[in-house]
Amino acid sequence: MDDSVACPVCNREFKKENIEDHVNKCLFLNTQTEKGPSKRMGSGSLLKIASPKEKRIKLENNAGTIQTSMLTESAQSQHLPLSTTSNISMNGSNMENKTKNIPLAEQMRPQTLQDMVGHKESFGAGTMLRSMLEQNKIPNMILWGPPGCGKTSMANVISHICKSNNNLRFVKLSATMSGINDVKEVVKVAKNEAQFKRQTVLFMDEIHRFNKLQQDSFLPHVENGTIILIGATTENPSFSLNNALLSRCKVIVMEKLSIEDVLLILQKAVAKNKEAHLIDNIESYKHSNDSDTTKCYVERGSLRWLAEMCDGDARVALGALELALAARSGGLLMLEDIKQGIKRSHMLYDALGEEHYNTASALHKAVRAGDDNAALYWATRALHGGEDPLYLARRLVRAASEDIGLADGNALVEAVACLQGCQQIGMPECDVLLVQCAVRLARAPKSREIYNAMRRCQRSLQEAKGPIPPIPLHLRNAPTKLMKQLGYGKAYNLNSKEKSGLTYMPEGMENVNFFHDCHKDGS
Repeated sequence: MDDSVACPVCNREFKKENIEDHVNKCLFLNTQTEKGPSKRMGSGSLLKIASPKEKRIKLENNAGTIQTSMLTESAQSQHLPLSTTSNISMNGSNMENKTKNIPLAEQMRPQTLQDMVGHKESFGAGTMLRSMLEQNKIPNMILWGPPGCGKTSMANVISHICKSNNNLRFVKLSATMSGINDVKEVVKVAKNEAQFKRQTVLFMDEIHRFNKLQQDSFLPHVENGTIILIGATTENPSFSLNNALLSRCKVIVMEKLSIEDVLLILQKAVAKNKEAHLIDNIESYKHSNDSDTTKCYVERGSLRWLAEMCDGDARVALGALELALAARSGGLLMLEDIKQGIKRSHMLYDALGEEHYNTASALHKAVRAGDDNAALYWATRALHGGEDPLYLARRLVRAASEDIGLADGNALVEAVACLQGCQQIGMPECDVLLVQCAVRLARAPKSREIYNAMRRCQRSLQEAKGPIPPIPLHLRNAPTKLMKQLGYGKAYNLNSKEKSGLTYMPEGMENVNFFHDCHKDGS
């Protein structure tokens, strides 16, 4: 039969659409050992327990693909052609059709360290990590960076390193779809593989989705070397991962891709596409003698605009390019065509994560420094990213007292008015209120006298030795006859400090002045 495939386990032939189901059953029924205990089945037949060697069989049902070490060994022993095993993994469909269904961003995944774009400080030539990976030594690490910067791409490179090394095995999980039980299964198989000198590399995507208790399940297995853990996260590991796990893994900070890096990736994508051709300008297209009307010509300037607008996210850039190429079957791909595929409506901003606090900090420091232009930018950027306007208004109220204080008494009044205005009208109408308040505070004269004096007083209370001095009797409240008899409020008068002849600080602190040289404690 032309459409039949031989089972690599029992060597019987089956149709392509049925081979996967048969292999699953055949592998289960034929895992017997020559030695070892056996179990009796219902009809008196014997089924022997699989030996450790046969337990190395690994079934990974990933998009209908069967991958087993026994399958590979059997195929090689029977001298099956590579096309046969490909047909099994493809469920009867050819590789070319499947490639067409894979998104462009997935097709452009690098397979070697030389294919990686950007991140030269972490994985560039001469770095420690690059040297380790070239020697097939993979450390425990956490890849931290924004979306589309190359975390999964680096994991893809490591997976190919594992495929080329018989002593390494790569397993990929995602915390969005997996749980503790999945991790336990991986560890169980990893312990069995360790008997044959094979080490398991576990890539856990979106590892921050696991809570701190779930993350503890990695600790003993990472520590004893059962698994090598590679985690990928967009959240700050200091907040999202527990300290015990961080102490066992090296944190790799992966920054946003630069415009040149994204442009290079886009140029590689166009070069890989047989139906697209890169040109320098429109004039090159007009003078082209190519008669192929199905080929699409992409102007280099259009790709640069796309690289500038994707905010360092290669996945967004490739997705927009793919959409533009799919919409135009031939001719010239203009800048307007690409603009329809992407708009600067997205921006890396997590209203509950690190960017939330970083942006608020930048706004506050711009106000403190008196940079009205920067204050306007950070306030507008925070609102553009979806920040809660009331949070920004509260930070501005704090800045009005902490950094302006007595230098301009109206600043605090206007900041509180801004907060009330934001509560009354909400977004988007309150955006101008916040920006106006931020600029007003940035331009106001600054004084940290009150704030610094308060900090000196707080330190005095924290560092005080012995009991805290009592409140002087003449300052105490005397609402009852007994209290008056005890001397509460005795000799108190309404005169000012200079005329009253009284002290208003506790005993022993009469000469302490928290305002003295308080400018030394602040900016």
